[in-house]
Amino acid sequence: MPEVVSTYTTKVSGLWSSRHEIALKTDTGSEVQGTLSINRGPLGAVRSGTFRPLKGATYVFERDPGMVRGQFMMWSESREWIGSTIRFHVLRRVVDINTGGKPFKLAPLREFGRGWSLYAPKTGEIARFSWPLVGRSARIEVYRKTPFTLLLLAYFMATQASYETLWPGPTPEKMALDDEGRRGRLTDA
Repeated sequence: MPEVVSTYTTKVSGLWSSRHEIALKTDTGSEVQGTLSINRGPLGAVRSGTFRPLKGATYVFERDPGMVRGQFMMWSESREWIGSTIRFHVLRRVVDINTGGKPFKLAPLREFGRGWSLYAPKTGEIARFSWPLVGRSARIEVYRKTPFTLLLLAYFMATQASYETLWPGPTPEKMALDDEGRRGRLTDA
């Protein structure tokens, strides 16, 4: 297990439309970074979200039109694109995250329990989002220097399907093989 660089905790309130207070753990306690509000539609699907920090720019999450689950975009308050996510298949438990540079993957933890791991293409696991078996407050452990906006986008996606992760997820090696196979199918066509 790599060394933890920083740790965030969340406190969740609200049932239908939830509020997630995100705090950075420090030597003297914890420092609140801001609040993520997640809005659901009449049928329960997440429609949008807004992160309001104590200082700095507000970020907006919007569902992309289409039927694909997990297809969201993240924008700054001034409509600058920050990143997007897509989950290619309902049964596939891996979410692809694109921030304009490297592609990242969000996959269930490799052991039993509720949680997701965020993987970089070459360096492996960079963050872990975990929940207790019962409860909604999460713990975010960061293993490498990572932009907060990437963590925020990954957390937004992870909160939507935390119970799907009870069963262990794929290994990084299997995800790499799946990607090579998908690239091969795309180039063969």
